[in-house]
Amino acid sequence: MNMQEAADRSDGILDNVFKGIAPEVRWTHGPTSTGSCDVTRRRAVMTIISADRRGSFLGVVDRFWRGEGYRVKAVNDSAEVPAIFAQTKDGFGVTLIIGGEGQAFFEVDSPCVEKSEVADSTTKPTAPTYEGMEHIPRPNIRSDFWSAGAS
Repeated sequence: MNMQEAADRSDGILDNVFKGIAPEVRWTHGPTSTGSCDVTRRRAVMTIISADRRGSFLGVVDRFWRGEGYRVKAVNDSAEVPAIFAQTKDGFGVTLIIGGEGQAFFEVDSPCVEKSEVADSTTKPTAPTYEGMEHIPRPNIRSDFWSAGAS
């Protein structure tokens, strides 16, 4: 497997988890990074996840990943920055971190693979792309379910 194939596999992992979240959330691409032999793909959830719903969101993702056969390596049950760290059967690291204002960030890290060029993801985001901006803004899309209780 080369780095582009690893990036494509990472996109598939991310596509799959978003299909497993109901009700759906809207997301945009985060930056892709490459190391000497690995690739990291990122996505930021633009749907506001209220403090009341964060545990439910983490639970949905945790159950989905376990159902896919992923090994959950650690869970940070912090009220301020909850997170789940898992690994696929083929060695890809998957992470969900919920940060400021309920913004969820997904990250997939590949194992070491053959060096190659890596193209941008071809998966179409479900929220604006914020191209040209230095940073992705805080979540700004409301959901009747996920944003319940958020001001």
